[in-house]
Amino acid sequence: MLLEIREKVQGVFASIILVLICVLFGLWGIQNYLGGGKEAPVVTVGDKDFFQRDVTQAYQQFAQNLAGMKFDEETLKKQAVQKLIRDEVLLQYAQEQNLVITDETARNFIQSLEYFQKDGQFDKGQYQALLSSQGMSSDDFVNRVKKALMMEQVQHAVVESGFVTKAEIESFFKLQNQTRDVEYLTVPLASSSELPADDEINAYYQQHQEAYQTPERAVISYVELSLDDLAKDVSASDEQLKAYYEEQKAQYTTPERRKISHILFAFGKDSADDQQALQRALKAKQDLANKDFAALAAEVSDDKLTAKNGGDLGLFNVGVMEKSFEEAASQLKQGEVSEPVKSAFGYHLIKVTELAPGEIKPYEAVKSELTKAYKKAQIESRFSELGEKLSEVSYENPDNLDAAAKLLGVPVKTSAPFTRDAGEGVAVDEKVRLAAFSEDVLKGNNSEPIEIGSEKLVVLRMQSHTPAAAKDLKEVKADVIAAIQKEKALKQVVEKADKLKAELVAGKPIADVASATALTVKKVAGLSRNAGDVDPAVRQAIFRAAKPRANRPSIVVIDEPAGGKIVASISQVKEGVMTEADKAKQVQLEKNMATAFGRTQFEAVLNQLQANADITIRSPKQ
Repeated sequence: MLLEIREKVQGVFASIILVLICVLFGLWGIQNYLGGGKEAPVVTVGDKDFFQRDVTQAYQQFAQNLAGMKFDEETLKKQAVQKLIRDEVLLQYAQEQNLVITDETARNFIQSLEYFQKDGQFDKGQYQALLSSQGMSSDDFVNRVKKALMMEQVQHAVVESGFVTKAEIESFFKLQNQTRDVEYLTVPLASSSELPADDEINAYYQQHQEAYQTPERAVISYVELSLDDLAKDVSASDEQLKAYYEEQKAQYTTPERRKISHILFAFGKDSADDQQALQRALKAKQDLANKDFAALAAEVSDDKLTAKNGGDLGLFNVGVMEKSFEEAASQLKQGEVSEPVKSAFGYHLIKVTELAPGEIKPYEAVKSELTKAYKKAQIESRFSELGEKLSEVSYENPDNLDAAAKLLGVPVKTSAPFTRDAGEGVAVDEKVRLAAFSEDVLKGNNSEPIEIGSEKLVVLRMQSHTPAAAKDLKEVKADVIAAIQKEKALKQVVEKADKLKAELVAGKPIADVASATALTVKKVAGLSRNAGDVDPAVRQAIFRAAKPRANRPSIVVIDEPAGGKIVASISQVKEGVMTEADKAKQVQLEKNMATAFGRTQFEAVLNQLQANADITIRSPKQ
């Protein structure tokens, strides 16, 4: 229980929104442009269908996260299907609850994403370019973000409802600060020099042939769509650039900079107050003939917050103040003071204290930059268009790459041989290797388009496949002998450790056991969970062991990092207490534990929603 709590309290609230956005730009690109078409859905959740490509993409995302680790492909595919189902169940529940995300909320969130920022600020051009490269409209993207934020609302609401009691905090520190008195013996792993007989070697080889195999290998044929290749065919005429300049003129426009100050004469609901405020404003306007605006604002303005700064409101931004105020402020020249302007707050005298006119960079000044932007947009648009067609063509012609090569105007290339774990050239990319050894490609079909970085798409098919094969015994005989010797040495260590444990359990003093076996007893009084002089794995095992009972020590056998065994005798356990340092961390700990419990509750809610949902999972077409 303690270890489970420790794992949870170290975690951070994992918002689904970031995962969704990463998937959007990592996986929802060219590969997901097509709908289901004639393809039968693999999974249906309510009225939402998911197709094999959706499952494949989710699987590839899981596999990327486990890069360098061994995993079972079928298990991972099942987990990918479950991820699709659980996300959709959560989304549908959020929609049923009529949760709403405003346009402003979605806009603010999008503008905060680093994908769309340049120099720390939202860049509309980059935003449009990225969406264009994904073949996605702004409305479509905003709708997806709104759905993701709705899902995050549900998750956040449940997780934030978690709480922790004082008793649970105290219990945590009793376990966290617990100490144990322990004595232990280390039984080392001794190397064996005994040579096994030929019959034993042959029997071991036959039983463990999977450990002595040449790796599975593949050679693939593939076609490649590359931004660099497309760039060679893109040109830009002066006419095209000028038309593009008109479309993108906002990118080359410096907006007007207008700084304003005001003097406010507030009024209440009574009409008499209104007239009184107006008369005060008119008088102040006359007084400005002999008084400085800032000095008069400090003296008579009812806006006390700005009055002390001479009425300064800072830079003028459209959409912040009322229409009448904005119209007056936008028409004034620098240094000019308006007539009294009425708003819901009262009458204002407005002065423009700084004015820098807006400027549009002329076409000739930005032609070089414009040319690059235009070509980039054309290349990305062409890339998206060809990517979509490539997906269609490779799906409609699953048994060859000729149609795909003709579409792209590129040759069919051939890779060097590679394994599941390593390759050269195109097979350096793990996504390529995963696709090559996928069930669908091994059956003889083309792969889905595979995105390599943000600049390449590859469709591949198997040219030759060499299954893993057992090596000849003569080739691996030395390795087999070493394995047998190690196995025997491990068996001897286990037998010796079990014998020592039995003697200690029977009541024999550990000093006598050590003396009889020429081993050394090590003692640690008051061992804590964070002690640095004991190996972490050994320390964890000691604290997992049962407490001593009836004045008899608790005996446990532990794996030793070097391959031997440790026989430990735990004689005393002292419950921990909360220290002053712990008290300083208590507030954060309570928050972390409450979040951990809330996440557990969210999992329970999601499990129940999934149990109640109408879900159909179909076997993929063979």
